Amino acid sequence: MKEWQEMLALAKEWAQEAGDYLLERAEGPMDMESKTSAIDLVTEMDVWSETFLKDKIKSFYPDHHIRTEESEDEKGQSPYEWVIDPIDGTVNYARGLPFYCISIGIRYEGNTVIGLVHAPKLNETYEAIKGEGAFLNGKEITVSQTGQLHSAVIGTGFPYDKDRDKDNNLEYINKMIPQVGGIRRMGSAALDLCQVAAGRMDGYWELKLNDWDVEAGLLIVKEAGGQAVVQPEKKGLFILSANSLLFSTLQKIIDR
Repeated sequence: MKEWQEMLALAKEWAQEAGDYLLERAEGPMDMESKTSAIDLVTEMDVWSETFLKDKIKSFYPDHHIRTEESEDEKGQSPYEWVIDPIDGTVNYARGLPFYCISIGIRYEGNTVIGLVHAPKLNETYEAIKGEGAFLNGKEITVSQTGQLHSAVIGTGFPYDKDRDKDNNLEYINKMIPQVGGIRRMGSAALDLCQVAAGRMDGYWELKLNDWDVEAGLLIVKEAGGQAVVQPEKKGLFILSANSLLFSTLQKIIDR
């Protein structure tokens, strides 16, 4: 759809501009505070990035819904809704680690139709329009063809309340470690999903996520030929994604 292509082009332009400024500011001092725990951070640049993107959206699409991490939802009359994480991987960004991104998903009548994940420090932009495939820096990507669990590299993460709630992913880590080739914990759900889409990782799971963490990445995985399940739970979303050869096997190990 031409309209979706135009919206993606604008989102890419805005994400690139925001990302360039994130890179510039990453070299200097930065205000930050904790939200729910010592490692659940928000920096002044999270707030700046969110405000910048919201202002851009409102200037072009004033009637669109906007859902973001750091502020209240903005309601509109349009069937379109933008779901934004202004910096996914804030701890990485604040510590100078390169694995962070801007994540923008766009829903139409409740269905995700556009996904964009821009990683400024990595110089990587992942994108997808529903039904048109997934791309990294303009080149089409597909999930891996790894079919044996002992050869697989699987990504995961830990919830911010891991010290207070026994449902902290350790049970599944202990089940998974003996069976897989390797486990990676990168610190950005959106980019983890993109690594599955690009065939760099063979699967990924995580607990207690929010829709802004995964909205764009899930579409990118699916458009790259992968499978994914999103399961709403009491404390956020459970996410599992993988190539089609491993998906059911991982589901059996992580039985929620």
